[in-house]
Amino acid sequence: MKKIFISFLMLMIFTLLAAKTEQLNNFEELMNALKSGEQVRMVVYYGQCELISGNEVQDSSPDAIGGMNIDVFEYFAPLSIGNPQAFVVFSETKLINHRGFIYNYGKVKVSADDNVKITAQYVQPDNFEIVMDENFFSVINDGKNEGAVYFYRQK
Repeated sequence: MKKIFISFLMLMIFTLLAAKTEQLNNFEELMNALKSGEQVRMVVYYGQCELISGNEVQDSSPDAIGGMNIDVFEYFAPLSIGNPQAFVVFSETKLINHRGFIYNYGKVKVSADDNVKITAQYVQPDNFEIVMDENFFSVINDGKNEGAVYFYRQK
């Protein structure tokens, strides 16, 4: 019994060590991974994005990095809801403590032309008042461009 447990433990350790990620370089690769049920993670370098806050383009974006797993998503084919091109959307909300408890809501829209829009909002948990609303724009990084949004699949 002890040998079986040790063998199982060693197998699990080797499996975890062998796990690697692969960068997804465009919308098509992202959608193929999502449609195949693969685990996909997004990493954003906000300081390299264009920032619009308060309906005004800002001179710079905060030097921050964020990431999220894509769990629930919705894909819309071209013209399915009047949209000229395909896109996928996903979001996540986390309760954080930022000078008091607040919801940190992030929504991402990735279009078939590789453009990415990230909406970041702070929302009051008691009345859902939006106290911060920012939109970040970039493109999917394909390894050759200066896109600030990276997608990775777990291999």
